[in-house]
Amino acid sequence: MATILKNISEIRRFFHRNEDPVYFISATNFNLLGLDEWVKNFKYICYIDCYGGKHPNVFCPSEQPHAEFQSIEDINNYLLQHKEVIDFIKRRGGKPKFVFLMFDEETERLSKELGADVWFPKAKLRQSMDNKIETVRIGNKAGVPSVPNVLAEVKSYEDLKKTCEKAGIGNDLVLQSAYGDSGHTTFFIKSEADFRRHESEIIGEGEIKIMKRIDCRGAAIEACATKEGTIVGPLMTELVGFKELTPYRGGWCGNEILATAFPPKVREKARDLTFKFGEQLRKEGYRGYFELDFLIDKKTGDLWLGELNPRITGASSMTNHAAFAHADAPLFLFHLLEFSKKKFNLDVDELNARWADPQNIDGWSQMVIKHTEDSVDICTEAPETGIYKMKEDGSVVFDRFDYHRRAVESENEAFFLRILQPGDYRYEGADIGILVTRGRSMTKSFQLNERAKKWIHGIKRAVDGKPLPTASAGPEVSDPAFKIL
Repeated sequence: MATILKNISEIRRFFHRNEDPVYFISATNFNLLGLDEWVKNFKYICYIDCYGGKHPNVFCPSEQPHAEFQSIEDINNYLLQHKEVIDFIKRRGGKPKFVFLMFDEETERLSKELGADVWFPKAKLRQSMDNKIETVRIGNKAGVPSVPNVLAEVKSYEDLKKTCEKAGIGNDLVLQSAYGDSGHTTFFIKSEADFRRHESEIIGEGEIKIMKRIDCRGAAIEACATKEGTIVGPLMTELVGFKELTPYRGGWCGNEILATAFPPKVREKARDLTFKFGEQLRKEGYRGYFELDFLIDKKTGDLWLGELNPRITGASSMTNHAAFAHADAPLFLFHLLEFSKKKFNLDVDELNARWADPQNIDGWSQMVIKHTEDSVDICTEAPETGIYKMKEDGSVVFDRFDYHRRAVESENEAFFLRILQPGDYRYEGADIGILVTRGRSMTKSFQLNERAKKWIHGIKRAVDGKPLPTASAGPEVSDPAFKIL
C-alpha cells in the first residue's frame, strides 16, 4: 500500500530523495532560483547563461541558428529541439519531468517526443485562464470582485463612450485587451486624443476589459491549488512604471515582500480572496501554482482583482525565498507534489495561518532593471552575477561571485543576476538584470527610495556599449514583443 505524506517533514524528505529528473526550462532560471537545493535531481536548462558557466545545476547549450524569437514559448521550443539539450536529458536517464514559465501545444508535443511529463495543467487550459476577460468571470463566480468594469468590443471612441455611459463607469478609463503583459496591453484613456494614440491596438481586438480608473496601488500574491485546498503565500507590493527601471508606463518592474507593507485587514482580505479564487480554479479544472494581482484603492482601501497569471511569475523567486519557505517548504514544492501523484494529507488552514504570521515574513525587494534610454547599441560590458556592495559614498562595487540570494547579509549588499550579456543588443526595454536586496526599495508612500536609486544608478554605470556598425540597422526592437521573466 502506498504511503501517505502526512506532514511538512515527510514532504521535504520525499523531495530530498527524489530520483526522477525534474527540469525547469526557460530563458533563465530566475523564476525558480534556489529550487535545485530542495529537490534532488532538479536541473535548469536555460537559453541565457547568467552565471558564466559557474552554476552547477544550470545547463546552457551552445548557440545554434534559429528564427527570431517572438515569445518565451519560442525559446523553450528551440531548447527542446537542440541536440545538446536532448543528449543531456537522455544521458541523465529516468522519467523526466518538465516545468516551464510559458509553454504552448508545440512545447507539449516536443516534451512527449522526449518521453517527458509536463508538470503543469494543459497549455490550452492555461491559455483560456490567462484571458483577462475570463479572469473577471472566474472572479465573479468565486466572489472576488473586479474594479467596476464592462466587457465589450470597441468599434470607435463614440462607441466606447456609449458603452461606458450605459455601464455607469465614467470616462476616465483603463482598457485591457484579453492577453499580454501590463506594460504593453494596458491603455489609459481619458480623451479622444488618448484613444487615437492606441486605436490600432484596441479596435478589432474583440472583447476588451473596460475599467473605471481608480487611484490604486498594485499588490501581488501567489498561491497553489492542490487537492487538499489552496495554499496561499504572502501579499507583496509591486513596483510599477518607475522611469529609472522601465520605459513602460504600466510596466511591472519588481516587488517587495515585508510583513507590514499593507494594513493587517488588507493582508487578511487578500489572502481570503486568493483562497476563494483558488478553490474556484479547482472547480474549473485548474490546479497548481498561480498568481493574482490586486488593486488596492488608496482612498477606500477596497481590494479589487487585477489579473490572474496561471503559472509561476517574476515574483515567484520572492515567494519561494521568504522566511516561511525556509522554515517549511517553498510554495512551488507543493506544486511539484500535486503533480507527482504522491498521496499527501495536509492541514491547509493551519499552514495558511502559519504563513500569514508576520514573524514568518522577512523584508526583501527585487528590482528588474531595464535599459530605459531610447537608443540601440551593442553591449560591451555588463556587471556579472554575484554579490555587490554599496560603499559609504553611495557607489556600487562587485564583491564576489555567488548564486545564492541568501548570501546578502545587510542592506548594503545586493545579489545581482545578469541578463544582458556582452555582445547583445542594448535597446530601450532590454533587460539588464535583476537586483535583490534586503529591506525596502520604496518609501511609505510607494515611491523609489534613495537607497534603491543609488543601487540602480550603480548597476547601470557598470553597463557600457558601442555604436552599431554602420552597415547594420540593428534588430527591430522599438517595442519588444515579450519579456523573458
